[in-house]
Amino acid sequence: MKYKYIVYVDDNFHFQDETERYRVGEFDSCDEAITVCKKIVDEYFERLEKGKSSFKELWDGYMLYGEDPFISTSDPECKFSAWAYAKERCMEFAKQE
Repeated sequence: MKYKYIVYVDDNFHFQDETERYRVGEFDSCDEAITVCKKIVDEYFERLEKGKSSFKELWDGYMLYGEDPFISTSDPECKFSAWAYAKERCMEFAKQE
């Protein structure tokens, strides 16, 4: 069975406001869709300087101003959590205390 993988993005600043949602595109594989989602999250962190902020500051900032991409698909094996990925990125960028 061939699945469709559609990436949408919600805005954390407008949490649960579907009028702020936009569609990025449709992809042929889960891997492609996940790569696009990760890139969207990464774009938020690329504007920051590593080691300048605590994990909490980074996480709070992402939850306020970051984007929350997700994949709409009927493929039960395709899973991605922008929040889980953003937490990984926060750990990488956080200052070591």
